[in-house]
Amino acid sequence: MKKVFALMSIVGLLAFTNLNGVMAQDAAAAPVAEATEAVAEEATDSAAVAEEAVEEEPEVAAEEAEQSFHQVLKEKYIQGGAGWMTPVLLCLIFGLALVIERILYLNMATTNVEKLLKGIEEKVAKGDYEGAKNVCRDTRGPVASIFYQGLDRVNNGLEDVEKSLTNYGGVQMARLESNLTWISLFIALAPSFGFLGTVVGMVGAFDAIEVAGDISPTVVAGGMKVALLTTIFGLIVAIILQIFYNYILTKIESLVAQMEDGSITFMDILVKYSKR
Repeated sequence: MKKVFALMSIVGLLAFTNLNGVMAQDAAAAPVAEATEAVAEEATDSAAVAEEAVEEEPEVAAEEAEQSFHQVLKEKYIQGGAGWMTPVLLCLIFGLALVIERILYLNMATTNVEKLLKGIEEKVAKGDYEGAKNVCRDTRGPVASIFYQGLDRVNNGLEDVEKSLTNYGGVQMARLESNLTWISLFIALAPSFGFLGTVVGMVGAFDAIEVAGDISPTVVAGGMKVALLTTIFGLIVAIILQIFYNYILTKIESLVAQMEDGSITFMDILVKYSKR
């Protein structure tokens, strides 16, 4: 019996010792766990801050790119040489001014021909040629002006009316095509100035090579930069003006087709009611 109590005492002592050891290990591990959690939280916060910084960097870079576009353009203008870039810029300014003037004029010259012919026919059917002339006078555009000239000569016969339509139609067509030669001139001049700047830049590069006696990138870079930039800007200006020029030509062709079709219908109206 004593042996049993002694054995139980030994087992209890060992269990108590192990329990104290486990509790000590837990107590020692608790600060380590807390420190680990703190480090993990700091790492998570640092990662979040880094992600926010990475997300903000493209936005800042985009804003800087937007703000520096005009500065870059200005720098390229200066690098290309003001002496050769200025004529190209003037070609763009004057060309766009003429383009805007032509577009505004052609838009104002557009007429609802069907409505105009309907109003003229209503007046002519009643024999009120003065009323028909007033309808043309109150309508803007070259088509109304042509019809007015025809009505003004209706008493001289239909042949005279037809001749007046043809002659005055040519005058109106010339007005529609006004300033187109100047626009085409600036389209040709812009790349010409650019190519001229290219030639001058190449000559400067070869002069630098001759003086230095060595063909190195640093020697020829300045002249080549002038050559390339003037050519690029000249071609860009020519492309912009050419697009607007073709649009204007298309608009003029549309107005000329309206004048021709309207003149034929106008003569048919006069022939129809002159036989009564």
